[in-house]
Amino acid sequence: LLKGNIVVKKAYCDWARYKEFKPSMHEASFELIEIPHVRMSGKNSADIRMVVDALDLCYTKEHVDTFVIISGDSDFSPLVSKLRENNKAVIGVGVKNSTSDLLIANCDEFIYYDDLVQEKKPRKRPAAAKPAAKKTTKTTKAKNEKTADDKPLEACELVVETYEALLQERGEEERIWGSMIKQTLKRRKPGFNESYYGYRSFGELLQDAEKRGLVKLQRDDKSGGFIVSA
Repeated sequence: LLKGNIVVKKAYCDWARYKEFKPSMHEASFELIEIPHVRMSGKNSADIRMVVDALDLCYTKEHVDTFVIISGDSDFSPLVSKLRENNKAVIGVGVKNSTSDLLIANCDEFIYYDDLVQEKKPRKRPAAAKPAAKKTTKTTKAKNEKTADDKPLEACELVVETYEALLQERGEEERIWGSMIKQTLKRRKPGFNESYYGYRSFGELLQDAEKRGLVKLQRDDKSGGFIVSA
């Protein structure tokens, strides 16, 4: 989602054999393309169907300018070449030890799946300030106060996650603007709205994240926007 808006998502498989993955794929809004078992349809049925669909999108949907192919199979190299010939960017995703060097070389960019699934170091949540409560304070009131702070903290963590993703994508030398974080966050979570988390503006959210020690802000005198750093 750092690259742009995803408009088509398809997954090719004999889904009758991998039923346990279907709920999560549906949740991620993938169109599941049913490819019968190898003995019924031939060895490369999934590959052929995927190539046909990709070329159909290439020739009929001009607004689709980037293709992501999740595979390590060198058989897709001709498809990658054809897409690039038609001025389409191609991003490949595959496993490090089982991906063809030819496929990697043909793609505009190649991302290793192993790197995507690496566990992130758990971020230490800043401890919420605990007011000196009177003996008569009820447990339910304390719970309500904690819940009231959960939404702003959740919003701040979304900002940090998006900032870190942009930093990894663009490199440490690139400036990360607050407006870039908001645009990317809206692509990742289309329903995101800072007012839901109790903020009047996205700038106010950024300033709260700074107060919590999660990010550092530098205001640009010319544009008035924030430059975000860790």
